[in-house]
Amino acid sequence: MEQILVAYYENNAKKLHEIVDKILLKFGGLSDKDLDDFYSLANEVFADVLKRYDNSQSFDGFLYSCLLNKIKTEVTRRNREKRKIDRMSIPIDTPIGDEEDTTLGDVIADDFTIERELFEVREEGYSKRVLQYLSKLSSIQKEVLRLNIAGYHPNEIREELHMSKKQYADCKAAIHSFRNISILF
Repeated sequence: MEQILVAYYENNAKKLHEIVDKILLKFGGLSDKDLDDFYSLANEVFADVLKRYDNSQSFDGFLYSCLLNKIKTEVTRRNREKRKIDRMSIPIDTPIGDEEDTTLGDVIADDFTIERELFEVREEGYSKRVLQYLSKLSSIQKEVLRLNIAGYHPNEIREELHMSKKQYADCKAAIHSFRNISILF
């Protein structure tokens, strides 16, 4: 047993790490932290295999199959946890309340609003960032934004501009999209 231990753990456990790396190639997308976790897991499996090994088969084959099973189980567990978290998340544009025009993003506390940024007109006019932001919007999006700043309610804006709920929602999404507002940060 000591020969096996030395073979696998010389050069900073190089042989054991090579087996783990070979198995993990099938899965991909792992960070260095994940790799360290799997190396630690391999150490636990190795200790268990040493205790259970009975010379009825090659040690290398027995260790490989045990490592493969344990790593598959761990990857499955991690993926299950990720899916569980994904099921609990909801998009920021999820309608809330009785009005379908109000979204979760509308009620999240934040001190930045596009409307406030646009109200901050300097003596020389709008800032360069605001002008760049406005240039990204279509004329209908600018009109929705103007009416919103003026204090109109969503229903009033839709009526004023003869828009459907979907058209209004699309305009609001574009006005607040990260791609457009990122220039204001």
